[in-house]
Amino acid sequence: MAASSALVGATALTAAAAYVNAKYHIASDLALAPLSPTHRSVVKFIETRAKEQRLFTFHIFEEQARNHGDRLFLIFEGKSWTYKQFYDRIIKAANWLLNDLNVQKDEVVAIYGVNTPEYILLWMALECIGGAPSFLNCNLTGHGLLHCVKLCGTRYVLYDSESYRNINTCAKDFDDIKVTLHLYGPQLIDSLKIMAPVPKERQIPGSLNDIRGLLYTSGTTGLPKATRVTVQRELMTGYIMARYLKLKPGERMFTCLPLYHGTGHGLCVTPSIHGGSTIVLSRKFSHKTFWPEVRESKATILQYVGELCRYLVNAPPSPLDCQNSVKMAWGNGMRPDVWEPFRQRFGIETINELYAATDSLGKSSLNANRGEFSRYAVGVRGLIFKLMAGSGVKRIKIDMDTQEIIKDEAGRPVVVGVNEPGEEIYRMDTSTPLQEVYHQNKEAMEKRLLRDAFKRGDVWYRSGDLLRQDKDGRVYFVDRLGDTFRWRSENVSTNEVSDIVGTFSQIDESNVVGVEVPKADGRCGLAAVVLKPGVTADKVDFRGLAQHCLTQLPRYAVPGFIRVTKLIEYTGTFKIQKGKIRREGIDPAKVTGDDVMYWLPYEGDTYIPFRNEDYEALKTGKARI
Repeated sequence: MAASSALVGATALTAAAAYVNAKYHIASDLALAPLSPTHRSVVKFIETRAKEQRLFTFHIFEEQARNHGDRLFLIFEGKSWTYKQFYDRIIKAANWLLNDLNVQKDEVVAIYGVNTPEYILLWMALECIGGAPSFLNCNLTGHGLLHCVKLCGTRYVLYDSESYRNINTCAKDFDDIKVTLHLYGPQLIDSLKIMAPVPKERQIPGSLNDIRGLLYTSGTTGLPKATRVTVQRELMTGYIMARYLKLKPGERMFTCLPLYHGTGHGLCVTPSIHGGSTIVLSRKFSHKTFWPEVRESKATILQYVGELCRYLVNAPPSPLDCQNSVKMAWGNGMRPDVWEPFRQRFGIETINELYAATDSLGKSSLNANRGEFSRYAVGVRGLIFKLMAGSGVKRIKIDMDTQEIIKDEAGRPVVVGVNEPGEEIYRMDTSTPLQEVYHQNKEAMEKRLLRDAFKRGDVWYRSGDLLRQDKDGRVYFVDRLGDTFRWRSENVSTNEVSDIVGTFSQIDESNVVGVEVPKADGRCGLAAVVLKPGVTADKVDFRGLAQHCLTQLPRYAVPGFIRVTKLIEYTGTFKIQKGKIRREGIDPAKVTGDDVMYWLPYEGDTYIPFRNEDYEALKTGKARI
């Protein structure tokens, strides 16, 4: 009887523990706690590295090469290198930078090229000699490229042959500002012979806040801003992400994401080095080569960002779709309408979704999703998170027309409620000097700060993103500020509308923006759409499209305008370019190319052609939308 009672008691206790865990997400919070930059294990790691004066990612690579040199580091286009083989080439490149280019300690040197082994090699070689790489977007040309080169203050731009055409647009301008161009590639690296040790004093930073590199924002709203990659940020990000992903020898992470961006840089390369695992590097994204490279390399982790997964889902099905070794897709920006189709079609167990940004001060949210509960979320926050960090994270109301913060009678930001979208902000530690995010741009930094928000002297960092959290602690990305508009006195998310429009059977891709309409307040939705292969505008079921939207969206969120286009433009990091569509708006005289416009008149049930006379009718108030 006693044993039976004990068994019943144990069963009850187990059930109670399971209930508490499910309700308050105890296990999830505990698993993520050691990933906090302030966790004792992370602090101890940084302190130990500082005492040893080995604070660079290069030092981690050097230790991997010395202790486990035969482990596979890199696979690229049928070739591979062990840690020791790659390390020897790094040392040769470091000597070239020292002897031929006379690169000084802490000097910024720009790298401008596509994904290649030489790109990583020069990055590590610059670290080896105490230099700081400036990772330029190799899609930039002209004024944008010149702006970034001037901003980082480099004497040199190291470029590859594939980038020559772009960089040549600024050749004369570079001469004027005394910037020297150097071509790099396999031939250069193969020709280098000197293996002399690099002086150790070159590898000792002045402080943890020294710049170890510059990464750039995407520049979707203007010229790119350079974000500072400090000694501490670089080392800590690689260490934390390697722990989170449980990277170890034998794991192979495939990436086709550009190494000039923070995602490829800090979520693939540096964590892989910390974990002693293998990078499978693709030159760039291509429908044709993506899955063959993944399968041939036996990659176990696949990195994604933005709309890359939508491209893959939209490609014609293949009997080889599930013939891969991938167990995890890791990245950010997976849209809800792609999430499950991607997982099921390619047989991937875990969608590991991250919320972060190049200029996010290291703030992030993580969700290793394997089931229904956390599907589509960027994170799950439970009781422990609320007790330990919750007071330092808030979501505040934003006026969608003015993009201004909504404040109460006392002048304080209004905090949103459950399931209500709001801009996420993070309290900054004012006991120490505030960390500079942007390089030589104090004005941009100040715009991200919210001072004296809830009490005198407090400082909060604005994410620029709208998120919402439901009653179960699930956190969802809603939109970037500027990508949400207000119509009929209601807030509309461009991403959420785009997801619905994009599921219509005749549409391949959609890009939704808010546009001004004559004689109307706010902004009305316009969806630029690319049609499925073989579908032309005259074959589209516009009544069916209207009903598709009207049955799944509130009337105010249904796009008032459809723009049929041949191509949706993306940045080099697969972020949709909205600026051109938004600027051209609905004025037929401004719509460029062969694009065709349609609209849904007031109380209409089908999209019809939108002509000059319709635009004039809107301007005079004779027609309504």
